[in-house]
Amino acid sequence: MSESAVPVAEAGYLTGASLRDWLMLLKPRVITLVVYTGAIALWVAPGHMHPVVAAIALLCIAVGAGAAGALNMWFDRDIDAVMRRTAQRPIAAGRIAPEEGLAYGITLAVASVLLLGLATNVVAASVLAISIAFYVGIYTMWLKRRTPQNIVIGGAAGAFPPLIGWAAVTGGTALLPILMFAIIFLWTPPHFWALSLYAHDDYKRANVPMLPVAKGMRHTRWQVLIYTLVLVAVSVLPWVLGVAGPIYGVPASLLGAWFVIDAIRVVRDAQDETGRSLTKDAPARATFKFSLLYLFLLFGALAVDRLGPWS
Repeated sequence: MSESAVPVAEAGYLTGASLRDWLMLLKPRVITLVVYTGAIALWVAPGHMHPVVAAIALLCIAVGAGAAGALNMWFDRDIDAVMRRTAQRPIAAGRIAPEEGLAYGITLAVASVLLLGLATNVVAASVLAISIAFYVGIYTMWLKRRTPQNIVIGGAAGAFPPLIGWAAVTGGTALLPILMFAIIFLWTPPHFWALSLYAHDDYKRANVPMLPVAKGMRHTRWQVLIYTLVLVAVSVLPWVLGVAGPIYGVPASLLGAWFVIDAIRVVRDAQDETGRSLTKDAPARATFKFSLLYLFLLFGALAVDRLGPWS
């Protein structure tokens, strides 16, 4: 932790935390995407679920994801404090004490798993528990500070919601939710590596071996393109394999083409001899923003496709 961060933390513990701080601890922007992909799985899964039970299931997915985010901030408070992008997080900035954040995360994690199990079934609750444990134990505590492949393997943590949503309805899994899992899993590396290209100095300062820090920016640019190509190929499989129709397949193809073009721009961005962008990483920033829209529209197309006669 930098010297300047210490007095801020001490002052924060004296003033206490606001409701906004406790909400920030849940990583609400991440929750939005997690709940959205879980909701799409609830919608496209065969069978019927009472709207109240569906709402409870989505609440549990949201709370479970928030609990994982809180535990992530508790464990990463030291590196969060030295990164500009994360320095104002509640625990890193000292507005919430670490032990309070830890208790908060554990309580929400246990409550979300138990409630989901009672409201739906053991399978859905078990997958939720695995997703929380994976994000906190495998990604945050083990991979993030040890390997540049942290995002590749750790990306599985954010890919579980479709499996949870599907299991909440059916009590099991099937080809479509597995493909939805694979799409999010493969989407995560180009999404976060685009971010890491322009947040390179932050990760270097915190000694986190994100790919641009460990392997260089030029290598990272090519990895963004390679993973995008694989992602696009997998994204059309629901259509190719007959578990989704053309209302999904056509947008998936068009969105994929756009993503690939963006990734090519990242590779071709004007660079100095070290691979650092000469355009303030404009293509990487654009790719990061589009990747969020891409996933939103892709899963939205899957939801609309369910209304077709082939469903």
